[in-house]
Amino acid sequence: MPDDRAVVRIEGLQVAYEAAEGPVRAVEDLSLTLAPGEVLCLVGESGSGKSAAALAMMRLVEFDGGRITGGKVLFERAGGMTDLTRLDQKAMRTIRGREIGMIFQEPATALNPVITIGRQLAEGLRRHEGLSRRAARARAADLLHQVRLPDPERRLRQYPHELSGGQRQRVMIAMALACRPRLLIADEPTTALDVTVQAEILTLIDRLRRETGTAVIFITHDMAVVAQIADRVVVMHEGRKVEEGPVARIFSAPAHPHTRALLAAVSRTGPVPARPGAGGEAPLLSVRGLVTRYAMRGGMAGRREKGRLHAVQDLSFDIGHGRTLALVGETGSGKTTVGRSILRLVEPDAGQVLLAGRDLTRLDARALRQARRGVQMIFQDPSDSLDPRMSCGKQVIEPLLNFGIGNPAERADMAAQLFDRVGLPRALMTRYPHALSGGQRQRVAIARALTLSPKLLVADEAVSALDAGVRAQVLDLLAQLQADLGISCLFISHDIGAVARISHDVAVMYRGRIVEMGPCAAVLENPRHAYTRALMRAVPVPDPARRGGFEALQSSAVATPIHPRGHESGPSVYREAGPGHRVLVSDCGYVEQEVGNAREEPLCRDA
Repeated sequence: MPDDRAVVRIEGLQVAYEAAEGPVRAVEDLSLTLAPGEVLCLVGESGSGKSAAALAMMRLVEFDGGRITGGKVLFERAGGMTDLTRLDQKAMRTIRGREIGMIFQEPATALNPVITIGRQLAEGLRRHEGLSRRAARARAADLLHQVRLPDPERRLRQYPHELSGGQRQRVMIAMALACRPRLLIADEPTTALDVTVQAEILTLIDRLRRETGTAVIFITHDMAVVAQIADRVVVMHEGRKVEEGPVARIFSAPAHPHTRALLAAVSRTGPVPARPGAGGEAPLLSVRGLVTRYAMRGGMAGRREKGRLHAVQDLSFDIGHGRTLALVGETGSGKTTVGRSILRLVEPDAGQVLLAGRDLTRLDARALRQARRGVQMIFQDPSDSLDPRMSCGKQVIEPLLNFGIGNPAERADMAAQLFDRVGLPRALMTRYPHALSGGQRQRVAIARALTLSPKLLVADEAVSALDAGVRAQVLDLLAQLQADLGISCLFISHDIGAVARISHDVAVMYRGRIVEMGPCAAVLENPRHAYTRALMRAVPVPDPARRGGFEALQSSAVATPIHPRGHESGPSVYREAGPGHRVLVSDCGYVEQEVGNAREEPLCRDA
């Protein structure tokens, strides 16, 4: 490609990280070129060097313990191509955000925890575009609306810890798009998002590049997303580019064995028959009438209660021995709150959580601690749940220490075996979380949750950060644990492919309620609720020849269910749609909702 057409040209890029055993080469001899308005997808397994290459392009790799050891990053600016590797950090600060935007993989670490969302969004707008405080705030609210974050004015006043993982990711996307950069580097931008929001974000990025000519480097492990958005694909393996070509050729005639392996691991949406559960007359877990609400405070000191967020409303379900119930729905629908309420990490306002007939909501602190030994949680964001000051091996050993299990040698051996089970090299046991990729950190979190051999796993987006190959391995591991140990699982996810692969039953959540529930095949192949059908239509198809579904999905931002103190929502009433297949009917009327291009059966509304 001629130099006058390229926005960025990378030549022989090399990146290394310092480790205890010596320098580790993360990127070796990477070369690529990107034209205006082009989308180049960088794909590969966790640890293949994708994120390291992106951080090097932004000159942020130096702050992450790495360094550029060779090559050039030529970026087109006024006056010609500029080698970013030769600029100092002061010059790079004038480029980042304004000319090159980046959506980081883990918003929990990228967002400042002590500064409000509004201030963080406005900072770049005021610095790069010279907007006044009021104009920057108005623009920030508009950006949150574009990325479909409900109630943007309230979000501007919140801090990152008050948002869910998917909501924080949407804030990161808004920040990256704020100044309409000429180059956008998107590092796993839709990993934490449900498929409906993912479709709209991909539409937003596609519109940006068509209207403004923004070039996009899109880093992902989801080959279905690659099929829908990429013009060209670069496949990386162990720090090297192993294949490059147009997206149609990569999918139809992959040349490298690693590319073929990535495509073979793509999750399909058709349900895979889950292994039979262990059964048993009484379910292992019974949730009845669960209600969880959060106080929304305001005033000068933030002490006055302005209302309550009804995060979970009258939820009931069972999980049998050796069975998996998948809980799916949009970010902010209440899925994570359900998992935390079961373990009483947040205290429910009402309802029962019966584990083997024992009501966890009535236990005192000592009894609850013992009961939690049988219920473990895999959290959504390993950057939040892993201790940055403790080695990964010690974090897997820690539950054994807490309950006095084994001697030091036995504990170390058990931890090593768990690393083997989740597909991690034992050499990583001595490393700290910051030295691992996002997918590797998530596997450490999974190993830690398995340490005490629990009867029930609450897996909150446990595989969302993993590439397709490792995701399949972890799902197979969970299925094998069910077969071997009769373990049960509440599988919270927005990944319909993963849900189809592992679950026996599926419950779909919308605004704090289960709107549809039943056997996996019945819900996914014959969805009866409008919201469930919208979810299924938004699932990306791993075929470049079947593009164009994103524009058909109309924005349908969900209003946050906030009510005055003392408000009581009506009960959840269901109708039978088939054997074990139930669909919510509203007790207080309907409101029609635009879903796709047609008006479909209504979604429920609280009075």
